[in-house]
This record gives sequence, C-alpha cells and structure tokens, in this order.
Amino acid sequence: MSDDKATNGARILLVEDSPVMSLKTEDALRESGYFVVGPAYDMPAALDLAGREQIDAAIVDLNIRGEKSFPVLEILNGRNVPFVITSGYADWTMPEEWMERPRLQKPYEEEALIKKIGRLVGEKAG
Repeated sequence: MSDDKATNGARILLVEDSPVMSLKTEDALRESGYFVVGPAYDMPAALDLAGREQIDAAIVDLNIRGEKSFPVLEILNGRNVPFVITSGYADWTMPEEWMERPRLQKPYEEEALIKKIGRLVGEKAG
C-alpha cells in the first residue's frame, strides 16, 4: 500500500467484464486509497468512461465480452492516461503499439496490481 500523497485519491478507471475480478480489484483499489471510476463491464460503457471521466490511470481487460479493448486504449493514450492491460488468456496478441505497455496476467495478486497502479500514477504526477 502506498503512503505517497500523489497516489491517494487518484481516480482509476476499471474496465473488467468479470464480476468476480471486478469486485476483487475494486476492493483492493479502495483499500489502497484510490477512487474507482466504473467499473465498465462492456465496451460502450468503457468507451464512454474513458472519453469523458477524469481519470489518473486505468486497468483495462484486453477482452471485454468477446471484443478487444483497443479502442479504449486508443482513447486513454490520446488523453495521456497511463494504463495496465490485464488478461486471463494466454494469447496476448495485440498491435505493436500496445506490446510494451504494462500487463498483468489474471488472476493477479492484489499487491502486484497496486504496485503497478502506484507506478503509473506516480509517473503521471511526476
């Protein structure tokens, strides 16, 4: 958990279609002092929140109800919002532009998630 004032209260967009993973992730974020935007369970909600909400970082599932989340990543990238990509599948096939972005394989450890988000928020604040 971070004591860094830059991360406390940061707004984190959560794009996750699994209710179990979503609840687990929301709880971990809130316990660490973050404000959760969403969660978005489908692409229309994800696109809407990514485009209009004030967000400091995002956690985006690579596959949302059978669709790749690349349009969401494009919006976030255009707004200079850092993000971590998550997936429960072994196939990480994606365009080259997203290959070097931070990733987490599901199911992930809460501590690993919080560390990645803390780095993203810290980099943006710094």
